Amino acid sequence: MSRTIVIALFAIIAFAVAQTSLAQGPGGFEKKNFSHNPWAKGRFSESVTVSGPAKLIFLAGIGPEDEKTGEIRYKDNFLEQCRLSYRKVKDILADHGATMNDVVRATVFVTDIRVRDDYRKCKEEAYAGASAQPAGTFLNVTALAWPHMMFEVEVTAAIAR
Repeated sequence: MSRTIVIALFAIIAFAVAQTSLAQGPGGFEKKNFSHNPWAKGRFSESVTVSGPAKLIFLAGIGPEDEKTGEIRYKDNFLEQCRLSYRKVKDILADHGATMNDVVRATVFVTDIRVRDDYRKCKEEAYAGASAQPAGTFLNVTALAWPHMMFEVEVTAAIAR
């Protein structure tokens, strides 16, 4: 192959790569922070998305806080705290065009390790219909952000752009 053809092919490939990068925006990705519930606005991001070839969705610790007031719901009921938290996760994912099937990582925090069986039940309900379980970590901690909070989950999801 002649040197001229090689240089021409290289120029065509470089142009195509540059056009793809420009279409994605500066740096090839975009980061956005979101607060989905009124009480969280200005306090913390409940989710962060990073877009490039794929859109990554990072959810902050989602727990049993009331969406409007921030008060802890189901103060003495782990299973209902877990169900509420996962319902909120599903709602936030839906805001970004994702489902539980798109979750790639989940970190769960509980204040009493003895709730393990209830957590399994809650998790099975939350991921019912998903093609696979995400990678995950289950941690027992001494306390969470608020008194009476027994459960919190951090989630990362990925969807095609």
